[in-house]
Amino acid sequence: MENFKIWVGVDLGAAGHQVCVVDRERNILLERKSKHEGASTAQLIDELLGLVDGAAELIGVALETPQSAIAEAMLDRGLHVYSINPKQLDRLRDRYTVAGAKDDRRDAFVLAATLCTDGHHYREIRLGSAELVQLRELSRLHDELGTEENGLANRIDGELLRYFPEMRKVGSVHTDEWMLSLLKLAPTPAKARKLRASTIRSVLERVRRITADEIMTIFREPSLKVAPGVTEACAHHIALLSRRLRLVREQKAETHLQMRRLLEKLSEPVESQDPKIVEHRDAAIIQSLPGVGTIVSATMLAEAWQPLQDRDYTRLRALCGSAPVTRRSGKTSVTVMRRACSPRLRQALYHWARCGVQNDARTKAHYRRLRLAGHTHGRALRGVADRLLALLVKLLEGGQLFDPSRWTPISA
Repeated sequence: MENFKIWVGVDLGAAGHQVCVVDRERNILLERKSKHEGASTAQLIDELLGLVDGAAELIGVALETPQSAIAEAMLDRGLHVYSINPKQLDRLRDRYTVAGAKDDRRDAFVLAATLCTDGHHYREIRLGSAELVQLRELSRLHDELGTEENGLANRIDGELLRYFPEMRKVGSVHTDEWMLSLLKLAPTPAKARKLRASTIRSVLERVRRITADEIMTIFREPSLKVAPGVTEACAHHIALLSRRLRLVREQKAETHLQMRRLLEKLSEPVESQDPKIVEHRDAAIIQSLPGVGTIVSATMLAEAWQPLQDRDYTRLRALCGSAPVTRRSGKTSVTVMRRACSPRLRQALYHWARCGVQNDARTKAHYRRLRLAGHTHGRALRGVADRLLALLVKLLEGGQLFDPSRWTPISA
């Protein structure tokens, strides 16, 4: 960053962005608003290039959000763009005001000035491949659809609890997809009692947990006495919620399929000049590890592709939350779980470790040793996850797929 001639701070906004440009002595060279439009962004970049006679490599840009249109436009023109955690920026702001004042102009100046003086706190932004960008959006969309699915199922469950608790004994709308079909046939207790066993059996195809006769017995139980109109209103509400829930589940399944196809494309081997050498891509290596499925591998590649590409184990474990935080003061030393990390990566790493313990003997043995040492379930899983991350980085450095024959079980 010492080679830069000007440093730019961009405080992002919905309608426009506040821009501040400083030189090496932190003197303000340019300060203005830029609309969130293509023409305005292009004009801003032209102005910045004009300050350095068109030498894009002499410009450093700082902002908070790494995924933004203005950052991508600047990267496309050859500018160096950096991002910083908002919490760190909040601490850096205290250098310039102790009263807690905050506005867009000051934030833009703080970004520019601290990139000049404390550039080591910033992370350089790089554009991933088109497939990785698509995978990131699909992965986040899948999470959003999962949250929406859970919310709709909770609302249906709440309505059933209000007037038709017998249906909740039959199954769960959260896990049993056939429950929506049964609710369509029996939206009220009165209609449920009139159902025939053959009709219920047509809904229970490949379901072994409960039989049609057991369901009919449950439906014949005395129902709740509710006020007039409650049953009809709740049944109508459930019918509308069920249609929305079906749509969300269809979109979630479609998104999952698209992620699998992208992962297959990203896993295709790289052509090598030597036919005897097979270069495996990162996606193939990640998916070869025990406990890794479509969701985990898509999340890891989408959210942590830069540390994975750099083979940076230290940054990767901090970003995923497996690296503990030690607080020392005098004779006191306390080690706690890391909170400042990516929630999506933490969740993916948790499921990776959990599935690894269930399906891999060596991982299970490591988890058992940690439990015998007195660690809690969560702490033991974080230890397992940290070990798996170290293994992943070693495999990425060697360009090798995971070989179960070399991962032999060890005694607990």
